[in-house]
Amino acid sequence: MVKLIVRDRESIQEAVRRFRKLVERSGIKKEMRRREYYEKPSETKRRQRLRAERRDRRTRLLAGG
Repeated sequence: MVKLIVRDRESIQEAVRRFRKLVERSGIKKEMRRREYYEKPSETKRRQRLRAERRDRRTRLLAGG
């Protein structure tokens, strides 16, 4: 959970800007997008496997070249 304490003499715009940065850094936005629609467990595993394959391919290219 993100908590924001408004500073003395801080404008609303500045407080909102700081709040948005905190939310972005905490990963709440990313998590909301991920949970927006139901994803079957098989789709989750497939997506993770594809990410791992891409990561392995990238490390092999960097190590070999």
